[in-house]
Amino acid sequence: MFLGTHHPKLDDKGRLTLPAKFREALAGGLMVTKGQDHCLYVFPRAEFEQMARKVAEAPFTNESVRAYQRYLFAGTDEQQPDGQGRISIAAELRRYAGLTKECVVIGAINRLEIWNAERWQTYLDEHEEDYAQAREEVLPGVF
Repeated sequence: MFLGTHHPKLDDKGRLTLPAKFREALAGGLMVTKGQDHCLYVFPRAEFEQMARKVAEAPFTNESVRAYQRYLFAGTDEQQPDGQGRISIAAELRRYAGLTKECVVIGAINRLEIWNAERWQTYLDEHEEDYAQAREEVLPGVF
């Protein structure tokens, strides 16, 4: 399970050091893809494959489904962390997420999310009250 907030830096070669506590779970390989809200998602390979199968089962005769599938799969990069726990973030993925030197990596249960630090703070500021006011209809049966 991926939890917490971390502040690694992106180096000049576009590499990001994964938080040490997540490295074992990602040692078998990982997939980096474009996420919603202009962040990047990092899935363990097995988790991504499971999700990808579900996405692939959607009816490709639907134009919106095809567009989503194309965008998701074309924008995914397979990575293997190096001995220091670093992964290379492809230039297109860095552009999409607006990544600069200052990054934030958050745990989101089954995946990590990589954010531009300023965008993450803006996101938190914009959604803090929504979280504080969340009610039953947001997550039925949880609270």
